[in-house]
Amino acid sequence: MPQPSHTTNVPVDPDATHASTRQRLLEAAGEIFADRGYRAATVQEICRRAAANIAAIHYHFGDKENLYYEVLKYGRRFTCLASEPLNPADLAQRPAELLRQYIFSMLSGLMRDGRPAWYTRLIAQEVAEPTAALDQLINREMRPQSERLRAIVGALAGPDAPERQVTLMAHSVLGQCLFYHHARLYILKLSHRDAYDDGEMEEVAAHIAAFSLEGIQQLSRRGATVARSGGHARPAQVPAKAP
Repeated sequence: MPQPSHTTNVPVDPDATHASTRQRLLEAAGEIFADRGYRAATVQEICRRAAANIAAIHYHFGDKENLYYEVLKYGRRFTCLASEPLNPADLAQRPAELLRQYIFSMLSGLMRDGRPAWYTRLIAQEVAEPTAALDQLINREMRPQSERLRAIVGALAGPDAPERQVTLMAHSVLGQCLFYHHARLYILKLSHRDAYDDGEMEEVAAHIAAFSLEGIQQLSRRGATVARSGGHARPAQVPAKAP
């Protein structure tokens, strides 16, 4: 991904040093990219909507491609997930609490109002027609969070848990959180409401954490039993219906 240009022959917007100019460009670009897609959006239209000149794009972002990546990253900053490395002592002593914190933080970022309205449309569009920025976003922003969740689940599952099993369990935790986001309209309409409240987010987070902890522990115990017997795990059998 090209880096922002700082060469002397690029004119500098008089307002380019102000954070408000960068903010306006991000918001305007987010709306236009979400409406038109990356390829159809133009820098000129973004600058008109942001009431800035093209020099401001060069100053803050370098080019359209880097602006697009920064827009994707800007939308993700509304998630509440911690970015600092996990403390090994905390991971060893209180992984269950770290899992609850992770789940609540993710739900807060997904379900609370405050994220730009265009962000969900932009991500859906990016998934449908990926650009190079998606790889950047995954590697720089999303992969570290995924590895954080895997580390927490791995600590709960124990040192003998297979890596693939830990990955699948982490995906199950993530999937439960995403369900309440993607099925938001459906869930709220069923209960004749317009929004989640803070109390409900805490309740849902506690439920997902308890449900996930039980599942992780059950799978870990089952795996340990199989390992001791030298056998292979067998899928659970569904009881036959009575005639």
